[in-house]
Order: sequence, then structure tokens, then C-alpha cells
Amino acid sequence: MKQVLKFKWPIFIGIIVLTAILFILSPDLAKQAEDAGSFQLPDTAESQKAADILEKAGASEDTISLVYALDKPVDDALRKDVSAVAQKIHALGKPVKDVLDPFENEDMEKQLVSEDQKTILVPVTVDGTHEEIIALSDKIHADILPKDKTVYLTGEAIINNDVNISAQEGLKKTELITVVLIFALLLIVFRSIVTPFVPLLAVGISYLLSQSFVAFFIDWFGFPVSNYTQIFLVAILFGLGTDYCILLLSRYKEELLEGHAVEDAVINTYKTAGRTLFISAAAVFIGFAAIGFADFPIFKSAVAVAVGIAVLLLILYTVVPLFMVLLKDKLFWPSKGAASHKDSKIWIAFSKVSVARPLISMLIVAVITIPLLLTYDNDLSFNTVDEIDNSKESVMGLNRISDAFGEGDSLPVQVILKKDTKIVNEQDVTYLESISKDLEKIDGVKSVRTITRPTGELIEDLYVDHQIALMGDGLNEAIDGLAEVQDGLRQVQGGLTEITGQLPSDSASSGGAGLRQAAGGVKQINDQLAQIAGGLEQGMPVAQAAGGLKTLGTELGKVSGSLYGAADQLDGAGGQMGALSGGLTELANGVEAANGGLGEIHDGLSELADMMKDMGDTKSVRDTGLFIPKGTLAEEEFAPVIDRYTIDEETGIILEVILEQDPYSREAIGTVEDIENTLHRSVIGTPFEKADVAFSGISVMNTDLNDISTKDFTRTVTIMLVGLFIVLFILFRSAIMPAYMIGSLLLTYYTSVSITELIFVDGLGYDGISWAVPFFGFIMLIALGVDYSIFLLDRFREESINGKNVRDALITSMAKMGTVIITAAIILAGTFGAMMPSGVLSLVQIATIVITGLLLYGLIILPLLIPAITVSFGRGVWWPFR
Repeated sequence: MKQVLKFKWPIFIGIIVLTAILFILSPDLAKQAEDAGSFQLPDTAESQKAADILEKAGASEDTISLVYALDKPVDDALRKDVSAVAQKIHALGKPVKDVLDPFENEDMEKQLVSEDQKTILVPVTVDGTHEEIIALSDKIHADILPKDKTVYLTGEAIINNDVNISAQEGLKKTELITVVLIFALLLIVFRSIVTPFVPLLAVGISYLLSQSFVAFFIDWFGFPVSNYTQIFLVAILFGLGTDYCILLLSRYKEELLEGHAVEDAVINTYKTAGRTLFISAAAVFIGFAAIGFADFPIFKSAVAVAVGIAVLLLILYTVVPLFMVLLKDKLFWPSKGAASHKDSKIWIAFSKVSVARPLISMLIVAVITIPLLLTYDNDLSFNTVDEIDNSKESVMGLNRISDAFGEGDSLPVQVILKKDTKIVNEQDVTYLESISKDLEKIDGVKSVRTITRPTGELIEDLYVDHQIALMGDGLNEAIDGLAEVQDGLRQVQGGLTEITGQLPSDSASSGGAGLRQAAGGVKQINDQLAQIAGGLEQGMPVAQAAGGLKTLGTELGKVSGSLYGAADQLDGAGGQMGALSGGLTELANGVEAANGGLGEIHDGLSELADMMKDMGDTKSVRDTGLFIPKGTLAEEEFAPVIDRYTIDEETGIILEVILEQDPYSREAIGTVEDIENTLHRSVIGTPFEKADVAFSGISVMNTDLNDISTKDFTRTVTIMLVGLFIVLFILFRSAIMPAYMIGSLLLTYYTSVSITELIFVDGLGYDGISWAVPFFGFIMLIALGVDYSIFLLDRFREESINGKNVRDALITSMAKMGTVIITAAIILAGTFGAMMPSGVLSLVQIATIVITGLLLYGLIILPLLIPAITVSFGRGVWWPFR
């Protein structure tokens, strides 16, 4: 410290210059957080696997939706207006890839218009950066949407943008409120106009330097960042920095009042309170550095606070001593005394219970905390929408979709089946239906949409029994057609007989004989047609019947040729015989028409025979009960379905699973887990067994968040607590003291999170505590709360070294440190209280945990439990050392 005081001005000027330069040159931390996104899942997460598949396939699009909220049912005029809006949006080009017109066809209208006809969805598929999508949203609002209709724009990208905006607005409010609050509290504590400026200046420099370092680390080393990074830096540096300054300034004033010279007072302050400060800062540093072992980038982003603590420690050991020496006792002007250096009457009263009657003290803590702990259910919420105000357009649109179509329709779960080769063909696609049926049986699944069921209901024409019925209809039509041909041939036969009778007797041996032979042939053909018709009715193979018709067609061709030839002969004969030529030509035409009819029936039966053969040869028919005739998927009417539910040149297929629950709900997470398990079982024995399977959607992402956050919480907390124990063990030279210090903090955390759950779940009706809150709440409360136990027990160590027994050392420590700890806890709680107006639910809940925890610890657990345990161990508290 002597060297610091010797070079205080060069050090101070160097720090100020460095802060200014880095602040000017450093990247924008808020922009870096926005670019990082709200969710940053590892590559091993299911939703990330799906994202990678879609990106490689060139199908990594987002969907934003126009939501028409109408007062009356849709009319024809509105139909035209909505279709016109869809066309205008499609014409905008990049990043718009596709727009679904709700009134393109009946199936689309059924899917995108609510049953009461008062809500219309216009989904817009977009492929672009976050900024491009938000810019598109703004352009649609400004240039395309009708001003006389209520139309909301919503979608995952827009909701996440609103969350980012709310977080940044909350940060600005928090910064301003924090500075004002700290200044006011310091005025009250020190009753000095000068004193508050020293902590604020020191902490302000620390914050600006830390923010710059973190921003550079993000650019240079890929340092983790999120919306939480900057706001945690503000809350912790201002809160903790002020606490440390209070500790130093209080001890400094104590040293001055004992008559020490200014420089000696500064040196003594840093020998005593400075040591406590270093231990505290080291413990906090370890706590936040442990976050670096988390897998989840959002959790890891709080490791930036460790950088801030290191910078804060540097400033407290360089800048604050300068002002101590520079201002001397004027640092506390105009106050003659301050509450911060007086013995704490409250803690003296606590010591009469905790030191004198430790069992009663422990019982009091138990009575306060245990009932609260018993109420804790660990209810977590993954509803991102709760993070922002309900008045936001994106939230209003999402709520309208949920009310009109069902909660699950707004954000379905996507199941992706991907191969390296073309996966879409008539045989394999039928297996999608068996998979869809398995998924539909899951509790919580409303419907499934894919190629075979684009509206959520199977296309009826694909059922084999339906197709067999159609084949039966075709056979009946063929039999009816044969009957008509028979009737026609009977008329031909009768006409031939009549004409033959009209021929002169002298022609009977020539033309008459030929015509009688033709009439006999027609009768014979007719008889054979009757046999074929009867055979079809009795189950004759269709292919056999078609073959018979082909042969009879050839015979009819010969008959009609003969009749045309006979008509030509009669026509040349003149007289009566020439007059019969016209009638014979008509009969020949009739035979030819009958032959044409047989040809059509033959073609129909041949097509039917081929289809029956294909159906019999297709394994999928037996497996699924469905049959898709060859060429069906290539038909024009199937093109929109193929385009919507396939990716990467038909090497991948998408199934959309519509949930019955809110996609953001915890119930949806359980349903997604069932979907994943069922899908992996359902593809066994199908052509999709070896396909890559991935799952996408907000519910899948929340499932990943649940898995990752739970694992990260356990791992990071373990590392943090072990690290804290080691640091405290070394610094206090005791294994007992760190154990109950950490134990008391765990008791405080679980009690405070129980209180928070009671407030937000039981009181305010939220689904649960936001998923990230327990992790950050734990890290914050443990890392910050340990400071206060260090403040007390390090003073206890100091008094013990000076020769006092355990009881007297505790009583003195509590009297000297009580006011400092209470003041520090109130100030730190106040800085977190500044998060309350942020409007971001997770920040409000984290603040609630930290505030209740700090006040509970500073006013109850620390003064009642820690001394009671310490005095119960006696000198054994230093085990295994002396």
C-alpha cells in the first residue's frame, strides 16, 4: 500500500486514460448481446441438430404470422383484401420466401381461418438475419397492412426481439435507479455530501473498464454474452463495490477517530478491512468464475462478473486510497460522526441470544425457515412470452392464435426425417401415416400434419379400403358398359337379319350368305361378352377379362370391315340392292362404335388390373393399409403439399405435431419427451429407420433448456461450492467455519427461492419461476452473501488473534460489524431492487431472490445462526488448525 500511495497520481491518471481509451474503442456490449440471441444452445441439443439439418438443407427459415383479429365473420370483400395483402408481401422478395394465402383453397381456409371466422392467419416464411426479419416486420406494418383492421404481427423472431428490447430498456432504468439509490443510501449512512462520490466514482470506473474488457474478450476469444451480462455487471459492481467501499471507509474513519495519521490510517485500513475485502472479493470471484464450467452460453455469460470483480479490486486498491489521502477527514464532511462506525445495537441484542443461548437461536431460525422450505415445489416456467408485457403486439397476436385455434397451433413441434437420397416416393410415404397415428395417440398431442395429412386428417383417397371400393365401382361401370355394348350389338344383329331378308333371292348365295355369317359372328361375340360380364360379376381376374375383350375387339374389327365391304358391293349394284347399302353402312358404324366402347372398357380394366397388381406387390399396403398409385405425388395438385413438407430436394420430410397445451408450458416439455421416445420406436421396421431424426420448435427448445439447465445447475453449483470451501479453508485456516458458512447460505437460498415461488406462482399466478432464475439466483446470493459472513468471521478471527475468547470475540465482532453488514445488505438489496422496474420477469424474480435472501441473511440467519454454531464449536471451530 505504501507503493500505491507513493505513485498514487500516476496510477490514477493512467487508469483514467486507459478507461477513456477502452470505452471509446470497445465494441457495443448491448449489440453483442443482441446478436448472440436469446437462446444459445450447444450443438448436442436436439433443437440445434434440427437447426443444423435445416440450415444445410437451405430450409432454415423462420415463420412470422399476420393475425387478423376481426369483430365479425369473414366476408368476400375481406377474402379479396387478405389475398391481396399476401400477394404484396410475397412480391417484397428477400427475406420473404413464401406466403400462405388462407383463401387459396378450401383446405387452406379450414387450416388458417378460425371456426368462428373471426381470426385469420397469414403465415410468412422468411429466411434472413434477425435484423432483416425485424426490418421486414416494420415494412409490412408501414406499407402493406390495412389501417382500418386490427392485424398483429407475431412469431418467434419478433417475440425474441421484444424480449431483447425490454432487457435493454430495463438496463437503462436499472443503471439510473441504481446510481440515484446508492447516492441516497450513502447520504443516509455517512450523513456526508462528499462521501457518496468516492464509491460512485470508484465503481463507475470499474464498470466502464469491466464493460470494455468484456466487450473485447467477446470479440477476441468468443467470450459468452447474453442480455443478462450487462445488467448483472451493473447490479453487482455497483452493489458490491459500494459495500466494499463502506467496509473500507468505515474502518478508515475508525482509524482516524483513534488518532492515527492519515497515511497510517490508510495502511491500517488495508491491513485489516483490506484483507477482509480481498477474501470477500476472492470468494465472489471464485463463485462467478465457476460459471465458466457451465455448458450453456447464457449461464456462462455471467462469468463476465468475475472480470468485473477483478477490475473492482484493482480500483479499490488504487483509486480509493488516493481520495482517502487527498481528502483526509474532509472525506466525511460535514458529518462529525456516521452510523457506519458505531456499534450496532441490533446485533448486540442478537448476540445476547445467539452467543448466550445458541440452541434457542437455532430454534428461532428453524421456525422461520422450515415452514417456507416445505412449500417449495421447484416449479419452473419456460414461457418466454412472460418475460415481456402483455401489451406488446407479438404477445397479443400469439394470445389471439391460442384463443382462436388452440394453444398448440401457434407453434407446432417439427419432426424432421432426413436421408442422403430422395426419401419421397409412393411406397415410403405411406409409412408416414403409421408414424403419425402413433404420435397422435400421445397424451397432449392434438393432431399431426405431413404429406399424407396436410390438414391434420388423412387424405381419404389413400385408404386401401376406399380404393377397393373405387375399384368395385370401376368394375360395375365396366359391366354396365359391356351391357350397353351388348345392346348395341343385338341391334346390329337384328339389322343384319332384316337386311338379309330384304335381299333378292338370287343374291342369297353371295352377299346374303356373307351377311348371315356376319350376323352369326356378332351373336357369337355378344354371347362371349355376356360370359365376360358374368365372369367379372363372379370374380373373374380383371386381367383375363381385359385380354378377352382385346380378342373380341379384334373380331369386331373384322366384322365392321366385312360390313363396310358388303355395303360397297351393294352400293355398286344399283336398284333395290343399292338402296340397302346405307342401312348396312349404319350397322357397320354401330359395330365400330361398339368396338370403340370395348376398347375403352379394355383400357379401364387394364389400368385397374395394373393397379391391383401394384397394390398386391407393394409391401407397404400390408404394413400400413394405405396405397398411393404411381405418379400421384408428381401430380400438380400435390405440389404445394410436397413443397411444404419436404426439404432439400425431397431428401427430408417434415411432420408438424400440434400440441393440445401451450407450447411454452412445462406440460409441453413432457409431451415433447414422449414424442421423441415414440418417434424413435415408430420408425423401426419402416424405410425411415436409418434416417437422421431431429426435433424443432419452441417446445423442443424448452425441453433442451430444461435438460441443460438442470445439468449445468448441478455441475456449476458443485464446482462453485467446492471452490468456495477451498478458498475459505485456506484463508480462515479452518475446515469447520467454511462448512457452516456455506451451509447457512444454502439455507438462505432455498428459503428465499421458496418465498419467491410463493409470490410469483401462488400469489401472481405464473406457471413457475423462470427457468434461468434458480441458477442465477443461486450464484448471485451465494457469491454475494458469503461476503457478509466473511465480514463477520474475519473480524472474529482478528479479535481472537488479539487474545479474546470465542464468546467475547463474537460479541465484539457483532457489535463492530453489525451496522456495516446491515448497511451493505440494504445497499446491495437496493441495487437489485433497481431491477424491479425493468419489466423483464426473470430479472424481477432474480432480484426478489437476492433481495429476500440478503435481508434474511443480514437480519436473521447471519446474526442468529452463525454465532450460535460458532460458540457451540468453541475453540474447535479452528479445526484442524489451532
